Amino acid sequence: MNAPVEKDIALPHFRLRAQVWGKADAPPLLALHGWLDNAGSFAHLAPLLADRWQVIALDLSGHGHSDHLPPGMHYHFLDYVHAVLAAVDALALTRYRLLGHSLGAGIAALVAAAVPDGVERLLLIEGIGPVGDNGRQTLHRFRSGFTVTPASARALRLFPSIDLAIGARTVASGLPPEQARPIVERGLRKVEGGWQWRSDPRLNRTSPIRLAEGQIHALLHGIESPTALLLATPETPYLPEAQMQARADCVEQIAVSHMDGGHHLHLEHPEAVAAWASAHLEDNIESPAPSL
Repeated sequence: MNAPVEKDIALPHFRLRAQVWGKADAPPLLALHGWLDNAGSFAHLAPLLADRWQVIALDLSGHGHSDHLPPGMHYHFLDYVHAVLAAVDALALTRYRLLGHSLGAGIAALVAAAVPDGVERLLLIEGIGPVGDNGRQTLHRFRSGFTVTPASARALRLFPSIDLAIGARTVASGLPPEQARPIVERGLRKVEGGWQWRSDPRLNRTSPIRLAEGQIHALLHGIESPTALLLATPETPYLPEAQMQARADCVEQIAVSHMDGGHHLHLEHPEAVAAWASAHLEDNIESPAPSL
């Protein structure tokens, strides 16, 4: 498996890191990971695409090796969109392909809506747009977002070994150890007595405001690039099929495919996802996803 190159991306107020696979003169494919993941999420998929593309997998702010936000600031969804666009400018990308998983898929969709002239192809795995708000929990979520509980301020857990950290991630997420390893290894830092998570604990805080579903639909209507959406079968509980289809219907040029597996399809079935991605990164947007 090809080893990635580490890259620093200096933004005006903080620094992002990225892992890069492929040649510098290859067409760029910017990859965005899911919540509490990092660029290691693409460790199995990116090498399979690197013969044709330069895969640039970002660590989003607060994740992996990227900087945490300054004290007093919080992680809001639209700020990730700003950060990705700032990274695009710092990398001098004028036209690029965009791949996102879960949280990263939500961010990627809004980036494509914000700058339709920049995104040539949009590939989404297990997500299209951010988590929405149906109004039922708006006030409760708003109040919770401004409340810091003792649990959210507790000290970071110390792991005597990387394998124990992988076990904890497996228990928390259901991700098998062999799939969790590249994310966990990148997500740890060595400290006295063992290992601790690099990710900012503030990522676990409730967001006080979410976009309403109608607002999300309006933004998705702004996506102009050919788009492919890959969803797991059976459906992920927080990505109900009816909602995903209603969102997909907002995008004029979209191909929706399904693949047997869990939420991290690109770690579980990297070869099959690479075949799906390769087909949709080119002009043949109607190519079906490979069956498993």
